[in-house]
Amino acid sequence: MNYTYLHRLYAKRAELEAKLELYDARDCFGDDDINDGTGDELRERLGEIYDEIEQLEHSSTG
Repeated sequence: MNYTYLHRLYAKRAELEAKLELYDARDCFGDDDINDGTGDELRERLGEIYDEIEQLEHSSTG
């Protein structure tokens, strides 16, 4: 398994989760009516990263 690549995926996942959390917190500031697709893009990319991490972790155990 490529542990360096997996570590980068973990870091990217944490970065995207933080961005999504900040994006979702916009409604606290009254910006909840802005729908530019950013939240959907972040969620989609996070899903892809979660899937890739899962595949890498399971391939190392098999």
